[in-house]
Amino acid sequence: MAATAELLGFAPVEIGAGALVAVIVLMILRGQLVPRRQVDDLLAVKDAQISELTTERDTWRQAHGVSEEARRESQDQSGELLELSRTAGYFFNALPRAAREVSTRVDVDQAPPT
Repeated sequence: MAATAELLGFAPVEIGAGALVAVIVLMILRGQLVPRRQVDDLLAVKDAQISELTTERDTWRQAHGVSEEARRESQDQSGELLELSRTAGYFFNALPRAAREVSTRVDVDQAPPT
């Protein structure tokens, strides 16, 4: 015997027309059968949600790219500032030695450091 599709556990051939209508009404009431218009409306809503989420995802990706670029630029600038501060530190450390060695000011003691 060929396999037949079952509808709620019953083969459509085995039940009568009245029972078949009752099963269809029961399926409608349980929400297993819905009109095509309702399915189309739900699909339209889901498509709109997908479009909105895709737009939001792309916006976040773009913002992340901008943020990473700014972070890299800030890191590069921090490196440059650190190098400049080292140079300035060496310069300022050398000033007292230079002032002790050669001074044209009268108020600076010319005695060699002990």
